Amino acid sequence: MKLQDLSDQIKEQFKSNKQVLSFDEYLAFVEKNPRTQLRGSSRYATDMFDHYGKTETGGYKIFQSKVVGQETVQNQIYNSLKAFSQMGANHRLILLHGPNGSAKSTIISTLMQGLDDYSRTPEGAVYTFCWVFPVDKVIRGSLGIGGTNDRKASSNQSFAYLSDEDIACIIPSELRDHPILLLPLAERRKFFAGLDLGPGFTIPVRYRESGLSHRDQLIFQALLTNYQGDYAQVLRHVRVERFFMNRVYRTGLVTVEPQMHVDAQYQQLTMNRSLSQIPSSLQGINLFSLVGDLPDANRGMIDYNDLLKRPIDTYKYLLTASETGRVNVGHSIIQLDTIFIGSSNELQLDAFKEYPDFSSFKGRIELIKVPYLLKLNQEREVYQPLLASVAGSKPITPHVDWTIALWSVLTRLKKPHRERYPSELGQILDKLTPLDKVRLYDTGEIPERFTNDERKLLRANINKLLEEYNTVPYYEGRTGASARELQAILVDAAQSPDYKTLSPLAVVSELRKFIKRTTEYEFLRQDAVDGFHHHEGFIETVLTEYTTLIDREVRDCLGLYETRQWHDFMKKYILHLSALLKREKMKNPITGGYEEPDQTLLDEFETIAQAPTDPAAKDQYRMNLITQIGAWVLDHPKEQMDYFKVFPEIKQRIEKHFYESQKALLQKMNTALKLFGTDHEDSTSEGSKLARQTLENMQKKFGYSVDGAKEVIGFLMGRKY
Repeated sequence: MKLQDLSDQIKEQFKSNKQVLSFDEYLAFVEKNPRTQLRGSSRYATDMFDHYGKTETGGYKIFQSKVVGQETVQNQIYNSLKAFSQMGANHRLILLHGPNGSAKSTIISTLMQGLDDYSRTPEGAVYTFCWVFPVDKVIRGSLGIGGTNDRKASSNQSFAYLSDEDIACIIPSELRDHPILLLPLAERRKFFAGLDLGPGFTIPVRYRESGLSHRDQLIFQALLTNYQGDYAQVLRHVRVERFFMNRVYRTGLVTVEPQMHVDAQYQQLTMNRSLSQIPSSLQGINLFSLVGDLPDANRGMIDYNDLLKRPIDTYKYLLTASETGRVNVGHSIIQLDTIFIGSSNELQLDAFKEYPDFSSFKGRIELIKVPYLLKLNQEREVYQPLLASVAGSKPITPHVDWTIALWSVLTRLKKPHRERYPSELGQILDKLTPLDKVRLYDTGEIPERFTNDERKLLRANINKLLEEYNTVPYYEGRTGASARELQAILVDAAQSPDYKTLSPLAVVSELRKFIKRTTEYEFLRQDAVDGFHHHEGFIETVLTEYTTLIDREVRDCLGLYETRQWHDFMKKYILHLSALLKREKMKNPITGGYEEPDQTLLDEFETIAQAPTDPAAKDQYRMNLITQIGAWVLDHPKEQMDYFKVFPEIKQRIEKHFYESQKALLQKMNTALKLFGTDHEDSTSEGSKLARQTLENMQKKFGYSVDGAKEVIGFLMGRKY
């Protein structure tokens, strides 16, 4: 692209974005777009949420690439902002609280980035104004620059579009105030009354009841006096400018780190040499400039990161600021339209609750809990994007993210209290292991060891289980392994000289070291309760599950894991069983004749599936299978029947049966791999062929490296065979 073409493109974009307007033009723009131009910061934020839309999981798309899960938190933030906008004022500080590493700061950072991006869209256009004072040749005599009374010689044309050489001085609105505040209050209210705002829209209190900032009011009054009350002449000096929110440049978006300084200052503006050209009618006024975090954040959002790490005296002003939108600074009162948001960990919040004035703060704070993730697949998403950068040049063995995610979620779960539930349900919940709870939260899978009635009762009360600890201080997800620590474990695993790949086994090795650091992490000192909080035991749980996972993969790569064949076996059984129960004959696809159901097939399947042998119990078993299939079809009318979804326990028994019959073949393959590898000259034995075939398939099907595949096979054979 040529430089001139780029210049023309940027110029056209500047004009189409309406980045500079006269006050008259902006007022007309407001009349056409009152709902977007008269919204306060909280409605602006909810409009941003709505603009980008919601995800299928119930969260908001602005968080999709940065925040995993936490849909409840996202919706609570949205609802709080919605309530503020309906009241017309941000009367509370939103405080996200939770354990270290639960994504509080990431949520706020992503929210700010959403506001930044939205402000660059046509729907997110937001405006402020500045005062423009032309040079002597443009206007003479009217401001005491070169004469006394030559106003009639000048036109009513706005100074908004003057070129740089025609401008003597520009003074920006110190708080990026809304241009509508230039209308006198009484006239402003009349203007609002004539607008078609539609239902459910509240004009912010800031625009309905207050006026310009201190400095802008001084300039306005000086100009009005100089022009002897000619309001139109005053407005000639107003340039309306579109601005874009930006966290880096502290434009409407500011993060305050835990530090000990006041969040706003007052300094004399006339100290600036660039203001030497201001009109003489203004030179007699002491103009001051507000600088600092609060002025920079006006009309957007201010984030108090780790708010409660600061001494209480440094943020007492927030009591007034968050409730009224006003703060005293020097001899001026700042009037703000700002979303106040912050974060805190639970230990600091607990200490703050003991503070004598906590009740005063509580009425001005909206507490939103941000727990650790409790769903396995969500936790995996935290680590997946990190693996490539962490591994460096090392190959990555499959299931690293799954391994570390499973262990971390296990550490966060709490044992259900049976006494909080009806007797029968309490007894069922009391039997749940940590792994049961992981599966239940993640996919809704219910343990096969429960009876059909127990499974139905548990399935109907999953939400009660999820909400059990919501109202207590030590809620589920408050303690456990933090993603921050686990990311460090991934780094250590990748650097381990004991493993040629970044593998689950390398991660497990680092986890064994990590759980010994009991003096550093409080959750590692928790007493184990019926398997819960047993962090060393969780490592064994992970290894057991990992063994089952890779066993299936290795068998699949050997050509021994035929899930489709097993599914077809069960399908045939169900067809023959259904015919038997209905006392019907089945058509033989080869002969075309009708025959009795195959009793041999029925017996073989029921032996493998470990069905009862007692005739009465066997009849009940068969009826239960058909009933469960019918219920599943009713609940899933558009889904294709998957018998292993309906009967996962039967699938496991079929797998076990076939596994036992294949041990000898697996051992031959492993022996050949140990003795000869895959490149040995004498590789014609059955075991060698199997080894070579398995390694090739593991690379093609699952993405293993050769070293990773060998490590997995060696571990599997040593642990299971």
